[in-house]
Amino acid sequence: MIQATAIILKVQMKKYLVLALSLLVLNFPAAAWGVTGHRVVGLVAQNHLKRSAKRKIANVLNCNSLAEVSNYMDDVKSDTLYNHTHDWHWVTILPGQTYEQSQKNPKGDIIMKIEEITAALKTHRLSPVQEAEHLKFLVHLVGDLHQPLHVGDRDDQGGNRERVTWFGQNSNLHRVWDSEMIEGKQLSYSDLAGFLNEPSKDQVKQWKAMSTLEWAAVSQGLLPQVYTLPEDKKLSYRYSYENFDTVQLCLMQAGIHLAGILNEIYG
Repeated sequence: MIQATAIILKVQMKKYLVLALSLLVLNFPAAAWGVTGHRVVGLVAQNHLKRSAKRKIANVLNCNSLAEVSNYMDDVKSDTLYNHTHDWHWVTILPGQTYEQSQKNPKGDIIMKIEEITAALKTHRLSPVQEAEHLKFLVHLVGDLHQPLHVGDRDDQGGNRERVTWFGQNSNLHRVWDSEMIEGKQLSYSDLAGFLNEPSKDQVKQWKAMSTLEWAAVSQGLLPQVYTLPEDKKLSYRYSYENFDTVQLCLMQAGIHLAGILNEIYG
């Protein structure tokens, strides 16, 4: 009898553990674009750097490419020494407000940190270790800025609380934009970057000239499209068909924006 009770308790404990892990996964904020998307942004930026900037950046990163270092800021989330950077990946600007009018997060936000890191790199006074890490942060954060749900306009953790299903599996809206639409194409990051529509020279020039605040407004302007969901919140082929062109455009714009900043710093 005692042995049977122990077995039942063990089975119940396993069920509770599985449930707890499932809830943790559903509530943990996703990282913008996921590994593939960030690498695409890095590769696009690499292709639009001035030659002098390429040489200097290669020296700073010990010959690692922008694509290789693009996920560094997500990788170090597991290190408690970087807990202070967790809020740097996003910002919330409520409807009717500008960024200047919005309530600032005392821990920092994505717009604030892109501008601070850019200014620090432009001084060229950082130690080699500091410069490399600042550059890695900048590559990642510029990518984040162009994922629309990282410039939120409502209290739902950038779409993490917007529960949906993706091809029948439980998910959330952030994760769909972060990685699931991209991974559903089953492309390598270099293949996906190669499939992006290359903008004209005039378009590239215009995009490179835009400020971080202007790009944040572009991302936020996409939110009505992002949140156009069916009543049953079941997403699959149609949602991807209606939005994947926008995903590709955002990735291209992020790469061009990043190249523009890096050319200013190193070019």
